Amino acid sequence: MTTPAPPRAPRDARQRTAAPKLAMATTFMGIFLLNFNAMAMNVALPGIGRAFGGSMAGLQWIVDAYTLMFAALLLSAGALSDRVGASRAFGAGVAVFTVASAACGLAPGLGELIAARLLQGSAAAIMLPSSLALVRQAFPDAAERARAIALWTAGGAVAVAAGPVVGGVLSSILSWRAIFVVNLPVGIAILAVLTRAERSPRRPTPLDPYGQLTAIVALAMLTFAVIDGGENGFGEPLVLGCLGLAVVAMAAFIMIEARTAAPIVPLDVFRSRTVTASVTIGFVVNAAFYGSVFALSLFFQNVLNLSAMATGLMFLPMLAVIAGANLASARAAARFGPRMPIAVGQAIFALAMFGLLWMDEGTSRPVIAAMLIPVGVGLGLVVPSLTAVLLNDIAADRAGTAAGILNSFRQTGGALAVAVFGAMLVDRGEFIVGLRVAFCTAAVMLAATTLAALVLRGRR
Repeated sequence: MTTPAPPRAPRDARQRTAAPKLAMATTFMGIFLLNFNAMAMNVALPGIGRAFGGSMAGLQWIVDAYTLMFAALLLSAGALSDRVGASRAFGAGVAVFTVASAACGLAPGLGELIAARLLQGSAAAIMLPSSLALVRQAFPDAAERARAIALWTAGGAVAVAAGPVVGGVLSSILSWRAIFVVNLPVGIAILAVLTRAERSPRRPTPLDPYGQLTAIVALAMLTFAVIDGGENGFGEPLVLGCLGLAVVAMAAFIMIEARTAAPIVPLDVFRSRTVTASVTIGFVVNAAFYGSVFALSLFFQNVLNLSAMATGLMFLPMLAVIAGANLASARAAARFGPRMPIAVGQAIFALAMFGLLWMDEGTSRPVIAAMLIPVGVGLGLVVPSLTAVLLNDIAADRAGTAAGILNSFRQTGGALAVAVFGAMLVDRGEFIVGLRVAFCTAAVMLAATTLAALVLRGRR
């Protein structure tokens, strides 16, 4: 006599059980894709410059086209995600990012590559908040959600560490175009998995199109003025005109945000000194990090004559310690409060920047790689506690808005640093002199904002 087979679970029940895993898989791959692309891009810049005969300004725009749109659109991307549904927004973002990656890989010239990078940055801005919203939707239990967010964050940390190394290998063995082509199968895989995921609900979230438009214009004009000014001089009429347009657009943005019913940046949040200090610190930390990575990528390949692969390996020790520093930051914040890891992290970062002032062409390669480790430690200590102290100080119904503002300021800092550091490298007769001026600027900014950490009011 045979034992009857147990009844199979209903299909709807199986789908509900699989939904969290599918959401986690798609968001993990999505955040990996964004962070990998951002870091791999830096080691490919000299190769792109040689292929297209691009100037320093052209290389700056390859990076800043992506970062500029990412920073500006982050302000309203969360509201857009809620309005159309997180799963639809994330799917659309992945699809556009994949198409833009193909356009980057096939770009026949520098202008086409920069245009495709603008599209990539726009898609990335949609993907980031919608991926977190998917995690929130898939894991309603707080403990499970915390573990899911930790895994989501780990995906980003792994991509940050792997980006320069894998990007360097692909650039050295194949071509810089391979950095973009490798995004295609990942993007297609995400879309395939996403078709089986649960649909997200739509919410009638208001948008602020005029505020968003003026923010993009202000940031774009300021970035263009700094890049073109470094290339051709800051007294040029075009540069002065762009600076004027940036000021006008910023003034219009502030007026719109003060009067609209649903602003993307509620100005009253800056009445809190914790919010103001947090976004300032976030701006400076990202400026120092991404500006330095940009400058060092050019130094390693154009001055030390390292390959793209060797350049990626030079960054590996610095990037590998970030995840461990993230964990140390959380433990230190739980024991001493978040001000301590924020202040200590910035101090370590500042000392690392001052230490790099003694680096030149004759410095041993292993010594340079070791000198970069404190940069990763400092960054890893600051960012988690900075986010926590901001969210602890803000009302729960404004947490998403505050997080969007913080991340937008951080990305803006990175975009402007690439523009400013590039101008410093061009403006000097010797590359090393400009590099030292850039490092000194970063160190002074970090030292100043270390003091700003003392006004933060975070709880343990």
